[in-house]
Order: sequence, then structure tokens, then C-alpha cells
Amino acid sequence: MNSAQPSTRRAGRTAWLLAAAALLVTGCSTPMDPRGDSRLQSAAYTTNRPVVRPTRSVSSFSDSLMCMDHMLRAAQLPTTLITSKQVVDYSSRVPVAVKDMIITSLSQMSRLSNAFRYVDYEVDIVRQDTVQNLTTILLNNNLMQLQRPALYVSGAIAFVDQNVVTNRFDAGTSASRLDTGYSNSRTATVIGLEMHLGDFRTRTLIPGLDSANEVVIGSGSQGLDVAGRIGSYGVNFNVGRDYALGAGGAMRTLVDLATIELVGKWARVPYWQCLTLDQTHPDFQRQMRDWFAESGGVGQARLVQSSLIAQGYLQAGTDMLAMDSPALRTALAQFQVDNLLVPTGVLDFSTYERAMRHFVALAPDGSLQRVGWGPSGPTSTMAKASALAANALSLSSTEAQPRRLDMQIENTLPPGVPPTFEVGEQVFASVTVSRTSHLYCYFSDPAGNVMRLTPNNVNTHSLVAANQAVRLPDWMVPNPAFIMDATSPGVERVACFASDADALPRLPAPLQGSGLVTVSGYHGLEDIDRAFNQALGEGNYTRGEMSWQVVPKKAPPPAPAQPAAAAPAAAR
Repeated sequence: MNSAQPSTRRAGRTAWLLAAAALLVTGCSTPMDPRGDSRLQSAAYTTNRPVVRPTRSVSSFSDSLMCMDHMLRAAQLPTTLITSKQVVDYSSRVPVAVKDMIITSLSQMSRLSNAFRYVDYEVDIVRQDTVQNLTTILLNNNLMQLQRPALYVSGAIAFVDQNVVTNRFDAGTSASRLDTGYSNSRTATVIGLEMHLGDFRTRTLIPGLDSANEVVIGSGSQGLDVAGRIGSYGVNFNVGRDYALGAGGAMRTLVDLATIELVGKWARVPYWQCLTLDQTHPDFQRQMRDWFAESGGVGQARLVQSSLIAQGYLQAGTDMLAMDSPALRTALAQFQVDNLLVPTGVLDFSTYERAMRHFVALAPDGSLQRVGWGPSGPTSTMAKASALAANALSLSSTEAQPRRLDMQIENTLPPGVPPTFEVGEQVFASVTVSRTSHLYCYFSDPAGNVMRLTPNNVNTHSLVAANQAVRLPDWMVPNPAFIMDATSPGVERVACFASDADALPRLPAPLQGSGLVTVSGYHGLEDIDRAFNQALGEGNYTRGEMSWQVVPKKAPPPAPAQPAAAAPAAAR
């Protein structure tokens, strides 16, 4: 009786396996109906979306590029055409678009100064696109003129030395029923980039205008293995964590640094002042991330709102606003636009880091320290967050930064001489505002006649972002809305007014009319200033002004006297 039981069990298992196999074969032979998966597939629309908001690509030298932009504007360099060669990666281990990174770096150094304009022309047939093909057709038919650049950038990813330093540790134990293992490894790779600046006319590299820098990227891994046996069953666990610093961010840092060095040496400006900012410290982003996590939601909100008040994006004395407050979201969006961030109106780490970077400095030992954040003595995370939140208002204890207008004549003028133009000569100017504002610019001739330059019938919007050069006139477009010619001898003036709110509907009716026409009833820019003062109130707008002297056109020099023709010889 007992000997038959194993045979019965084996037969039962065999029958069960045969039944399962028959069911599987039957199921596989029947076509699947996709309609049964409609509920699953309907989730693909949302599942396919990213779960993290996009963020602006920045490097350790992003602030240095903006610093260079201001420095080049102060140097009043004329606009220079520039291009670049393809940056070759001889190691084939860094597949990044270095040429496009160079274009971005040059563009960020030209937002205010208009220092560079990149000539985009590709001769490699493989890399040509629709725009390039159209350009070639127009050039071949003399329907397009391609300006010759003055400079070009040349360079290469010189080397990639992988695993220069390796640190590895492995250990394990073994027993009859338990095996364990632990591993820890770290590696470092060095990437080198060399770039040069050349004279396009002679196709020669300019001596001394070179940059050779290296950066280290690393990776690390840590793992734990546990294997055990209970009876005839085995259990195995494997856990680990890894990190790998990508080559893309490292290359952007190298390109930004090299571009700053090349441009600074070429323009002969003290570019090193832009490379010694605290924000270029290698640990800046990571330290800010730690502080961001420590402060918590309440602390982050208080700190950032205090910074927005200090920088003029929120009114002084504003109470703590809820994170979904329309006023706070508007202020955050304006701040994000002005700081080259994605304007979401949401407080994320990128916004936090941009808002707080003005309150971080290098300590004497080279580490980063908080400035004006209140005491940071507590050691626990919750205590730190409470202390930061309680003392966040110390950031706004100083007076809010006023809005600034920067107006500049863009014509090349002799240094140290008041701007002077002859009658009929074109005048080019630009204006920038320190934070997003509504901007209105007016022109006054020597007789006091006034007209509004912007907004006008072509550029109807008055809202402009911070640090964006508004050109008067816009010489970058083929058909500008107006031109400024020196009209008659005397002093010509341009004044611009910036405000947080749209001032045009509040101004008197004559000032609400179309731009580029003489405003009746107003004489000189002082009348315009009084109208803004009455409409917005003292302190609710910012005014900037520039002027130049117009002199009569010089008479052309007399033509040189032609020698008299020789008399014909007398006939003999």
C-alpha cells in the first residue's frame, strides 16, 4: 500500500503537467485579440511622457559667460563675424556636439554686447540640410551674399585617458549555508580639449590665442551579494548602487572655459575676473543641492521669496505667499526668464540655486558658506530647516535692488570724446533692463518734438526680458521699423521708461497713439517724464537717457585741379 503512493503522486504530477502543456499549446495557437489590451495601451500616452521637468543646461561657467557679456559691452567692441571648424574627437569616446556648444557659448557672451555673430555655413555634403542646400542655390545664382567672417575657432578633443586611477576592493565569506560578498570600485577618466582662434582672412592661427584644459570624470560602484540555503532551497540577494559622471556636462564646462579664455585674450579684457566667481567652484551646485534638501519646503519658500523681494520681483513687505499664489508664480516665472531658466512658475532646485547664489561666498578655507542665512548651528536636518525658515527674512533685510536701465550708443566712436554725428549720419543705440519690465522709448529732436520709438506698429509689445538688448533701430532685421538719422544741428536725445505694469493705458490719450509719429502737445522729454510720474507715481518706474550732438555735414574736399592740356604744336 505504501509503495504505491509515490507512483500515484508521480502519475498525478505527470497528468497535471500534460494538462498545462495542452492548455499552453491551445492558447498559443489562438490569435490574441488586441482589443482586450485597450485599457493597458490607453496608458501609453501618459506613460511615454517624462516624469521630470526639463531644465536649462548650465555649466560651472554659465555665470562667467554672462560676466563676459557685460565686460565686452563695457569695452564697446564692434560686432565681429565668427565661425568654427568641426571639433574632432580623435579618441571616438566622447560623442558630443562640441561645435554647437561653441555657438551657444558665443551667443551667451553676445546677448547684451552684440560682440559676435556666428556665420553658419557647412561645406560637408553629408552634414548639409535644407537651409544649407537653399543657401548653396542662392549663392550660385547671385541671389544671396555671404559675409566673410573675421575669426574662426579651431580645436579638437585631444585625448581621453580612461581609468587613469582605479580603486577596487572585493571581499567575501563562505559557509555551508551562507555566502556573502562585497565590492567597491572607483575610477577616474581625464578628457583634454584644445582650442585656438584663427584669422579667417589669412587662415592662420593667432599666436597666444589658445586654450588647453583638462577635466576629470569619474564613476563608482558598490555592491553586496548574499546567498543562503535553507534545506534544499537556495536564496540569493544582490543589491548595489552606481554613479557615472557623463562626458556631456564635462565637455560643456571645458568649452565654456576655453571660449572665455580665447575671447578674453583676443578682446584684451580682464577675463580672469569672470573666472574667479564663487559660482565656478566645483562643489557649488552640489553644496547648494545639500542646502536645498536641508531647508525643506517651508524653508525653500521663505528663502526664495526673500530673495525675490531683495531683487525687486516682489514688493518689499510682502507677506509669506502660498506656493500656488498667482503673484508668486508670476514673480517666479519672470525671475526664471531673466536667469535663462525654463519659465514654469514652480520653485524647483534650479530656481532655488539661481535665487540664492548671491548669498553664497567662499570661506577663507576655500569652502562655500552661507551669507545672511541666519545661524546654522543645529546639526539635525529638521533643526537646520527650522533655523533656516525662521531666519530667512534676514535676506530681505536690505533694501530691494532697484531696476537698472543700461543705454548705449552702438556706433564706433573715438574714446573719450562726446558722441557727435553729422547731419544725415545714422545713429545706432541699444537699451537693456535689469529685470523683466514694460519698456517705452522716446526720441526728441533739437526743436523739442517728441515721438515714441518703441513699442510701435511693427513691434507692438512693450514687455521685454532682462538683459536682452533692445536695439534702436533693430539693425539685425532686414526691414527695421524705423531708422535714426541725425536730422538737424543741435542735441538729440532718447529716453526710456521701464515699469512693472503696462503704463500705456494709464498715460494721457496723446501718448497712447501710434508710435513713430510726433506726439502733439508735448515738448521735450521732461513733459514725457511728468506724464509717467502722474500716471504711475514717483518710484514706480525707472528712467534712462542718452544724448548726442549733431553738427552740420562737412563740405566735401575740393577736387584736385586737373593739369591744363598741352597746346597743339604749330604746323610747320
